[in-house]
Amino acid sequence: MTDEQLITGMHVHVGVPDREAGVAVLNGLRPWLPLIVALSANSPLWNGVDTGFADWRTVVFSRWPVSGVPPHFDGAADYDARIRALVDTGLIGDTGQLYWQARLSETYPTVEIRAMDVQLRVDEAVMLAGLVRAVAATLLIDPERVRAAEARPEALAAAVWYAARHGCTERLYDPGTGTLDSPPAVLERVLDTLGPALRRHGDTPQVEPLLGRLLTEGNGAVRQRRELRRGGRAGLVDLVSSVTDGTGSTGSTDSTDEHTE
Repeated sequence: MTDEQLITGMHVHVGVPDREAGVAVLNGLRPWLPLIVALSANSPLWNGVDTGFADWRTVVFSRWPVSGVPPHFDGAADYDARIRALVDTGLIGDTGQLYWQARLSETYPTVEIRAMDVQLRVDEAVMLAGLVRAVAATLLIDPERVRAAEARPEALAAAVWYAARHGCTERLYDPGTGTLDSPPAVLERVLDTLGPALRRHGDTPQVEPLLGRLLTEGNGAVRQRRELRRGGRAGLVDLVSSVTDGTGSTGSTDSTDEHTE
């Protein structure tokens, strides 16, 4: 599995006051992870072949132990006891092997969101970071605004798989309702929910227009597939290089080491 770990993830750390607040944010983030996967999907190819998935990285990464959507925790003491039990029993070597899509950082006073592919464009990476910050900030300051019906683990696991499969080209999982709906309808509700936090942090200009562009142009997975159909492998290489060498819209490639933060 290590030999095949040719994937790159984008990690966003959001500062929290303490571990108790961090677990509250972690719990609240769970229904948002499928949406974050869908928006950030940028790994449709594997060994030069179109996988049929928008985000093959999520599928590859799911083979590791303690992966996917984290469970719900009854506070910081419960979180610490459960991860300590995993290490003490020898099921995992250390807390670095907690491969959940979101977890508490053991190094920084942050919640670490690990569900995203690295992006082709820098401005899209900024958009996703702003979106994640708005979710976390709202959970800290106004949790009732983002409170959703309790999503069962099997539903969230299926929603993440659906997001990895389809990205933004089909319906999106709505974190507020726990249902699938059209991308424009879901993103309209998301922006309404997160609007106060986005404005408070000055992130609206970095998030709202970019989500609109994503709906019209597609995310990284869509653009990679489009260029592959149009220009073949050479065209795809030109697309990636043009946004990383300064000749086109700047960005980052999705290619090598998952543990990039």
